[in-house]
Amino acid sequence: MTLRIIPLGGLGEFGLNSMLFDDGESALLVDAGLMFPDDTMLGIDFVIPDFGCLREISHRLRALLLTHGHEDHIGAVSFLLREFDVPVYGTPLTLGLLRNRLSEYGLDGVARLEAIERSGRFRIGDLDVETFPVCHSIPGGFGYILRCRDGVFVHTGDFKIDRQPLDGVPTAMDRLAAVGAHEQVTALFSDSTNVEREGHSLPEAFVGEALSELFGAAGGRVIVAMFSSNIHRIQEVINAAARNDRRVALCGRSMVGNVRTALELGYMRLPHPDILLPVEETETLPGREVAVLTTGSQGEPRSALTLMALGEHKHVRIREGDTAVLSSKFIPGNERAIANVINHLFLAGADVRYEKISEIHVSGHASREELRSMVRILRPEHFIPVHGEPRHLMIHKALALEMGVPRPEFVRNGDILEFSEGVLTRAGKVPTGRLFVDGKGVGEVEGVVLKDRFHLSNDGMVMVVLAISQTSGEILYGPDIVTRGVVSENASDTIMEDARRVVLATWEEAGPEARKDAAEIKTDLRKALRRFFNKRLDRKPMIIPVLLEL
Repeated sequence: MTLRIIPLGGLGEFGLNSMLFDDGESALLVDAGLMFPDDTMLGIDFVIPDFGCLREISHRLRALLLTHGHEDHIGAVSFLLREFDVPVYGTPLTLGLLRNRLSEYGLDGVARLEAIERSGRFRIGDLDVETFPVCHSIPGGFGYILRCRDGVFVHTGDFKIDRQPLDGVPTAMDRLAAVGAHEQVTALFSDSTNVEREGHSLPEAFVGEALSELFGAAGGRVIVAMFSSNIHRIQEVINAAARNDRRVALCGRSMVGNVRTALELGYMRLPHPDILLPVEETETLPGREVAVLTTGSQGEPRSALTLMALGEHKHVRIREGDTAVLSSKFIPGNERAIANVINHLFLAGADVRYEKISEIHVSGHASREELRSMVRILRPEHFIPVHGEPRHLMIHKALALEMGVPRPEFVRNGDILEFSEGVLTRAGKVPTGRLFVDGKGVGEVEGVVLKDRFHLSNDGMVMVVLAISQTSGEILYGPDIVTRGVVSENASDTIMEDARRVVLATWEEAGPEARKDAAEIKTDLRKALRRFFNKRLDRKPMIIPVLLEL
């Protein structure tokens, strides 16, 4: 079989990043990420790709290659490993962060984790795999060069070209330039996240300087919210605090766990041994000497930052004189939740800084000029934009065309790209999709359940209970009508009495034979009550008839 490349997620959305490379003898997966729910996914914890299409090739699935340790690239690994026993390759930090997640599912002692270098080369079956370092908002990131009989394929992962890398390791543009000069790159899969922004992305060090100034100017506590996997940014916060004689309290389980992992593996260092402060001791020091580093920058309802803003956190409550900093990008779909927590922070008395009004965040993704540089040095025959919504992919495709790529492609999840000796053909689609993770359930919540939740959240519920005699078919009890989220207590008596009359009239109109068919009478009651509440209140609550045969 010729080489097949199939995106399972990440092409059409932010998150769910996962791409399959399969040459018929050996198959490998690049990344297995999750996506956080938007405000239409009521009650959902997070979303993962549907890996069902891998079952047919599970006997030749040889490896999972991880590009870096962000949740949108490693968050679904626990669920993948439940079904597929494959070794997982990544840098020590990526695997360390992954191990924290695996431990939550009892897989940390079972998974086969293989640490690899950021500049290395090895074989997986017939596939030759080379890694190259890239700059991103987390240490230990890299891309992949995959070589096989059908061509040379470059997958950038998430990247930018940072001229001042905090760990001293730049994106390997020299190595990529050599590949572009001496080999024919068959296809380039390139990060599209920041394609709408012209110029160059600012270096990560810029945020450290801005935070240091802010820490020096603030008269009270500074609470900084960010992603717990943004290890570079966490290090910059700790350094800025030390320069301004502040101690740092870590808040949030993932924040504490990820910092501990990064310190143990040498990806972070503390300016002095006493810089970290137990969060329960933040009230014992003057505000001028305290910084709090927390999760919740996306406005998650039960996150530490939200609880602080609402005055419900066990140890830290926002007060007058505090400065709250949201040092992260607003992820599309989270704008309303973020605005809500910002408003609560202001109401609690904080001076709030966020991306739209303050330079406390820089992107970890390449802007247009950096994307042009990647195309220019690799000179691919084919170009496939990845990581982004449809508009990002289409804009990136147009950019590649401007750069002279002869055959840029717009690809969606499930599309089969077949390469034979460098020639690309479209070979149909495989079924792909999303699985909702709700508590301990995976894939049990489907569209109809979310539709019901949305219905309940907008129009409420009406339950009508009737007890029926099995022998005579007469009503022994009821109708008893209970509503939630439909009418106020003051208005309920009159409306509920009228609703009972509607139920009784519907029962009488049904006739003796129809009353013996529970499904039919329930349908009649739903229709009658739906018409009643729509006419009376201009609302369409969910109607739940309950018939008890006694």
